Amino acid sequence: MQRQPTALIADDEPLLRDALARQLAEAWPELAIVARVRNGREAVAQCETLRPDICFLDVHMPGMSGVEAAARIGRRSHLVFVTAYDRYAVQAFAQGALDYLVKPVEPARLADTVARLKERHQPTGGAELDALLAQLADRLRAPAAPAPLNWLTAQVGAALRLIPVADIDYLRSDTKYTAVAWRGDDGQPAEALVRTPLKDLLAQLDAAHFVQVHRSVVVNLRAVSHVIRGENETASVHLKRRAESLPVSRNFLHVFRQM
Repeated sequence: MQRQPTALIADDEPLLRDALARQLAEAWPELAIVARVRNGREAVAQCETLRPDICFLDVHMPGMSGVEAAARIGRRSHLVFVTAYDRYAVQAFAQGALDYLVKPVEPARLADTVARLKERHQPTGGAELDALLAQLADRLRAPAAPAPLNWLTAQVGAALRLIPVADIDYLRSDTKYTAVAWRGDDGQPAEALVRTPLKDLLAQLDAAHFVQVHRSVVVNLRAVSHVIRGENETASVHLKRRAESLPVSRNFLHVFRQM
């Protein structure tokens, strides 16, 4: 006598878990749903205990994604991914090594999946499965942050200057430009204007050294001599080799409280 097929559903949305279970009951009445779990960790744990034949895994779940859970479950179950709109998952699973469903699950598409699963009597897997899961996990992983900016280019008179970011003391936004205050080759203070807005420049600088201290000012911490507190939760930054001081507004005073 053939054993009743079993399945697990993993989705962090209870309504979607229940909806898929109802659809499967109609499309495949013999299939027994042995577990409904909220995340990848619970899916892995339940797979260890219940050994379901099929796992329906939501791609994006808190804690452990469906892709990460699938890598741990491996060849012990047939894997069907359920995704809202993830184009990478669709591209990967379209290769046919695994199956996938797009939310909301359409009955006709689910019927195709059920037919395909019924034909599979041996676990799908091997090196091809491992490679596909690793590839998908890489694509879903957040991209690495770009390296901090090392140089700025600024027009100084008729010359285009290359300014080492490490030599910049501070930046101050102007109406249309950003003023760059740095120390030249002779160690003397120099200034130039660049067209890049202060906000865009700040996003490209090394956050370990450059901090915003005012709506219009970003300072290089390596150039700071000392900070003097002012009235109403404000302060002023004094620089090592410059006479001018820079304002610190209340919203950014916490930068120096941590030091």
